[in-house]
Amino acid sequence: MIDVTVVLVNDGYASTAIAPLEVFSSAGVLLNAFAGEAPQPQFQVQVASVDGRPVQSAHQLAVSPQTSIAEIEKTDLIVVSAIGLDVDGAIAAHRPLLDWLCQWNARGAGVAAACAGVSFLAEAGLLDGRRGTTHWALAQEFAQRYPKVDWRPEAFITEDEGVYCGGGIYGVIDLSLYLVEKFCGHDIALDCARSMLVEMPRVNQAGFAVLPLSSRHDDPAIRKAEEWLHTHFREEVRLEALAAQLGMSPRNFERRFKAATGMKARSYLQALRIATARRLLEEGARSVQQVGSTVGYDDATHFRALFKRHTGLTPAAYRARFGRTGESLPAERG
Repeated sequence: MIDVTVVLVNDGYASTAIAPLEVFSSAGVLLNAFAGEAPQPQFQVQVASVDGRPVQSAHQLAVSPQTSIAEIEKTDLIVVSAIGLDVDGAIAAHRPLLDWLCQWNARGAGVAAACAGVSFLAEAGLLDGRRGTTHWALAQEFAQRYPKVDWRPEAFITEDEGVYCGGGIYGVIDLSLYLVEKFCGHDIALDCARSMLVEMPRVNQAGFAVLPLSSRHDDPAIRKAEEWLHTHFREEVRLEALAAQLGMSPRNFERRFKAATGMKARSYLQALRIATARRLLEEGARSVQQVGSTVGYDDATHFRALFKRHTGLTPAAYRARFGRTGESLPAERG
């Protein structure tokens, strides 16, 4: 039996505690019950808060734990529920949690969190030098806040030396199923997913993102560069000319742009173009060639490859999944 501790936090999202609790508790149990077979539970789940007291969720739902983190005597895996957007306030309110996570991780326990809850792992130093992910809308802020982390915001799930991260709030279901598969094997995870009518873990969240967001920084010249790119990204863009227009050398421009936005200027431009391409595919029945040309890529093959690299899907597959009409794109090769 694998011991799991789900940690409740105040002003967080209750679903990111309840979903793991239900996924782990259902593994080896729910499908067996449907089939009239004896349950074979795989996990023993405890629910704790920092001080053992009930917590109040972000939407005023009171959730009661079974115990406090200090009273946990055995655990193989810890899942911390997600917080809201006040990262500083949440960390200050749950400071004892950070050392506790480090202590259990040093003893061999896996630690996991999703969405903004990943900040607990990063603040504790558990992600330093390791891969991590979070909700796509938080990626730039977290990259600046925790520069020692190898952020992979395109990923739904990351795993690195026993530290597990998930993307958005309901990405915690993907993360939980991933952990079921990790600890119990593919068949049990698949049975669990089938019994709960959810898909097996998704691996890519880039298709859901609307990037790049307006980043938070205090560099007025780079802010002008961002505004120029948002206006002219459909055209042929020469970044050297843009740097000169701002009175910078290309090297200094690249350095300041990356420091301010967390992205290289070329990557930022690509993200703008791909975000527009997504909207075109969602809203109209255009060919891949038309969409690519509209956002600045006349080479359809290059556009398809770039689109898939950013979103994890070909343009046709993206249109089929996210399109608002029943129309489909012409068949693609490859």
